[in-house]
Amino acid sequence: MEEDAGKSIHDVDPFNTLVDLNRAGVPLIEIVSEPDIRSGQEAYDYLVEIRRLVRYLDICDGNMEEGSLRCDANISLRLIGAKEFGTRCEVKNMNSFRNVMRAIEFEAQRQSEILDAGGVIQMETRTFDAGKGSTIGMRSKELAHDYRYFPEPDLQPITVSEAMKEAIRNEMPPLPRELRAKYTQQLGLSDYDAGILTDDKGTALYYEAVIARTSNYKGAANWVMGDVRSWVNERGLDIAQFPISAERLAGLVELIDNGKVSHTIASQKLFPLMLDDNTSSAEELAVKHDLVQSTDEGLIESLVREVMAKYPDKLAAYRAGQKGLLGLFMGEVMKGTKGKADPKRASEVVRQMLDQ
Repeated sequence: MEEDAGKSIHDVDPFNTLVDLNRAGVPLIEIVSEPDIRSGQEAYDYLVEIRRLVRYLDICDGNMEEGSLRCDANISLRLIGAKEFGTRCEVKNMNSFRNVMRAIEFEAQRQSEILDAGGVIQMETRTFDAGKGSTIGMRSKELAHDYRYFPEPDLQPITVSEAMKEAIRNEMPPLPRELRAKYTQQLGLSDYDAGILTDDKGTALYYEAVIARTSNYKGAANWVMGDVRSWVNERGLDIAQFPISAERLAGLVELIDNGKVSHTIASQKLFPLMLDDNTSSAEELAVKHDLVQSTDEGLIESLVREVMAKYPDKLAAYRAGQKGLLGLFMGEVMKGTKGKADPKRASEVVRQMLDQ
């Protein structure tokens, strides 16, 4: 942990060096990883996870383009089976995950060509030219003793007790890796679904609140990843601004599970009504707008008879083997019930009557 110092600017005034103190005093966290990343893609994935983590913990927004997150990559090569690491080069001032990956791939290739030609890698600091996709030498790399480290006498040592760490752990929100494991191993979701749901903290917490009120984890995931995210993304909003509460969305999921509305009616009619009315429950709106599915088999049977009488040639063709015509009869029945018939039960009744 450290504080940002000012920075020197040498390329604005030809005669003077300017000093920018706008970020001076801003707290920084520096994370130094072990030399165990083996490719540009691994580095990319690592950074994505770091960004997700700092967002979950409300440390910062993690946007590299805006300077909230920075990456310096140290790259070295060694022969397969060798124990000693090769001489490293550090690539600095990269402002996107993709550029980090590109810089690592270029630098690995550059060093490989030097070594294959019998050359020696010089320890140095380089920068990445995104336009050309190549790294450029800036200065030779200082050795540790060149930094002349010494203790700061005015800074008192900080002792962090186990009790303090445990108190912080108890206040922390669920973290993305924990949630992904929970969703795949306990809830039975796919890796893809778990990845989408945990991509940002707001979506994960909203989904957590929904499944606290329904056991249909997959159904809830489909709504959050589909209609909810679509509405939010189209308007460039945060999910915290979504007008349907987790409790009300869970009620919509339960309404479908109980067979009171079809998924089609829920998506096309009930969901928009819930967006406009942020107080009524899904069931209240379904009743109010006459969207509750009909379970009246007598009505369905009478409609089937009407359709059979209306299309005798289609009925004969169906009974002669053209089973694809079932959709025609189903469409007429659903139209006659204004889409309120339970599709599953209606399909069973239609098929039974056509096969008689």
